[in-house]
Amino acid sequence: MKIAQIVCVFPPYRGGIGNSAYHFARLLAEKEHLVDVYSPLYKHNKTPKGKDKFNLYALKAPLSFGKGAFLPQIFFKLKKYDIVHLHYPFFGTVEIVWLAKIFFKSKFKLIIHYHMDTLGLSKIMFFLSLPARLIERNLFRRADAITYASIDYIKNSKIKSIYYENKDKFHEIPFGTYVDNEELQDKKNESCNEKVYSKIKNIIFVGGLDKAHYFKGLDVLFPALANINLKYTLNIVGSGNLMKYYKDLSQKHGIAKYINFQGSLNDEDLLKLYKKSDLLVLPSINNHEAFGIVLIEAMAQGVPVVTSNLPGVRSVFKDGLQGFLAKPGNIYSLRDKIEKIFQDNEKYKSMSWEAKNLVLEKYKWSTIGEKLDKLFKKINHENLFNQ
Repeated sequence: MKIAQIVCVFPPYRGGIGNSAYHFARLLAEKEHLVDVYSPLYKHNKTPKGKDKFNLYALKAPLSFGKGAFLPQIFFKLKKYDIVHLHYPFFGTVEIVWLAKIFFKSKFKLIIHYHMDTLGLSKIMFFLSLPARLIERNLFRRADAITYASIDYIKNSKIKSIYYENKDKFHEIPFGTYVDNEELQDKKNESCNEKVYSKIKNIIFVGGLDKAHYFKGLDVLFPALANINLKYTLNIVGSGNLMKYYKDLSQKHGIAKYINFQGSLNDEDLLKLYKKSDLLVLPSINNHEAFGIVLIEAMAQGVPVVTSNLPGVRSVFKDGLQGFLAKPGNIYSLRDKIEKIFQDNEKYKSMSWEAKNLVLEKYKWSTIGEKLDKLFKKINHENLFNQ
């Protein structure tokens, strides 16, 4: 089967949309499908060589702004594919895919992966995204299938009415992570004994420190930690144009001496840091956070989590079993949940184990790959049957 993945960003740019597109492409290619990825040309993205079986085409955009880009050259390319998998949002190019679907209706099936609502756009981005927003509903109605990471998020999203109109079109494909089966099957409490009794708790935050990721909630986390009844070190993983702002903010709240700004880390170093961590905190403030891949990455290493009670995010784990949910944007609720997770050693051990076990049961990339392959074959079979 010939599959085109269309996405606004791609690794090594770190972020949920690009990372998930990479793994979807990798998983489908491993199932012996021919997979081509189309993304705008940035300084950071180059055609992968060696280990990856898919092709990446980084295209020059005549017009681009932020994560939006106009790629008219893909219009005629799309008709050669059996399935086009569009990662939404992608302002400037969703319109091209929409036109191609109209003109080449019988040529390919369109699957849209809905990552998140678009909120809080700047004035210029609001203007530039107007064409995409005008055709948005028609685009989703023309799609042959819509995939998403969490049904909870979809039921609270801007496209919830489309979901309720045609539920059969929607398919849940959660994000995943790498899992060491042997490690996860170790004795229940062995891996977290040292963490339970450590006097200084290692807390980790992973997220972009740029304007595009303003919603990650460090503005809430810093004051929450300012007067917390806990000895801790906070490792912040991420980089961006707000780095200085956050460093100044940590000084303002008097917690700078407890914080290590790690910058961007490669996968190997990030994994090492997860293993050393006692808790991951994801204090996002709004629906721009639709899932939280870092939650399952941390849980895979037996790290309990504290995150905001937001649609989609709250469905990743069970509150009180693998971690706790805090009120979005509420300093006191966040502080209370962070303190609570360390108050009972036996409860902490149980959470550590439950976190690992949940990832093993639900979030292995191999499991996600099977779901993707099954869905794409089903959609393609329907296409062949209807021709």
